[in-house]
Amino acid sequence: MAVTVHRVTRQPLDSMERWRAVPPAVIADVSNGACQIDPAIRPLNPPGRQPKLFGRAVTIWCEPPDFGAVLHAMDVAGPGDVVVIAAGGNAETAMIGEILGGQLLRRGAVGLICDGAIRDVGTLAAMAWFAVFTRHITPRGPSRYEAGVVNGPVLFGGRTISAGDLIIGDDDGLVSLTPADMAAHIDASTEKLRLETDWQKSLAGGNSVSETFSLLRPA
Repeated sequence: MAVTVHRVTRQPLDSMERWRAVPPAVIADVSNGACQIDPAIRPLNPPGRQPKLFGRAVTIWCEPPDFGAVLHAMDVAGPGDVVVIAAGGNAETAMIGEILGGQLLRRGAVGLICDGAIRDVGTLAAMAWFAVFTRHITPRGPSRYEAGVVNGPVLFGGRTISAGDLIIGDDDGLVSLTPADMAAHIDASTEKLRLETDWQKSLAGGNSVSETFSLLRPA
């Protein structure tokens, strides 16, 4: 079985800029969790040191220990991209490490997320402005490079992700947004951010939690 690479047309990243200020927590709230990726897929760096993630998906489907699609995706990913490796949650075989991670950084990709395992995590974690999220870490590498799919729809952490979908991540976790999700949730997300700013100002100004969140009821 050969690796299949789909050529796709994706939205320009600048058309998604309204979302850059919206954190995953807000998106998870306004979508009632529908856009949330499995929280077991965690940021590689500890809280406060994890680079934020914002970019378009380059999707990869692979069956460990075969990482052929990961190799082919290296020539597809470019500036502003997030490599999405759907490896079925496999914990036994790393699908990427410092060599290919470094190549992604050189090509301008902003990060990678893996529903499976990665290795060389010390080096990956030290790559400035390159965000990495993974389900597992293992020292064992792949042993074949014959199969897989690049830029096809993948099931990743409970979400179907297609090439060009928007991936956003921070210390709390990951969300993905299709073009339909972006259109459906942007107004509610903007309003939630405004409300949270108002709540912070109210509490900092000396108001109680009950007053701030309108919990007081007439006697």
